[in-house]
Amino acid sequence: MSKRVEQLIQDYPKLVMRRDCLRNQLQNFKGVTEQDMIDTMNYSTPQGDRVQTSGVSDKTASIAVTYHEKADRINREWVRHLVIKLAEVEDELDFFHACLSSISPDLVPFMHDLVVERMTWDNLEAKYHISRFTVSKYRRRAIAELDGLYADHDREVVSYILS
Repeated sequence: MSKRVEQLIQDYPKLVMRRDCLRNQLQNFKGVTEQDMIDTMNYSTPQGDRVQTSGVSDKTASIAVTYHEKADRINREWVRHLVIKLAEVEDELDFFHACLSSISPDLVPFMHDLVVERMTWDNLEAKYHISRFTVSKYRRRAIAELDGLYADHDREVVSYILS
């Protein structure tokens, strides 16, 4: 399971960037404009076999009646999708931060600097006045503790799902 925690540590900047991107998309959401919807409906062509069922096809009337509703539905669905994705990323980051705060108190600032602040091992050596071997030892110890917390979390989720 340590590969999972190591992957989370490695992907932490990507998760933060994804969260920020999703927040930005929601804050600046413009959606599909009604004109875009009209253009899409006007210039779309049916796929597959064409079967004429009525004498006159009134595409303009159909577009006029439904474009506003379709644009609203598409925009609502897209916002809902963004909100769900943002909630997933924020939950993952919140749990990871909670785990980082729950490890041994002597490792918390060290791991915060390593993971959140993205400090290099050289900078950690200088800041904490420790050797490279000690940086490695602290990192391994913290990953083992994080593994335990994630294993406990997984057991709780499985227990809840099976109950």
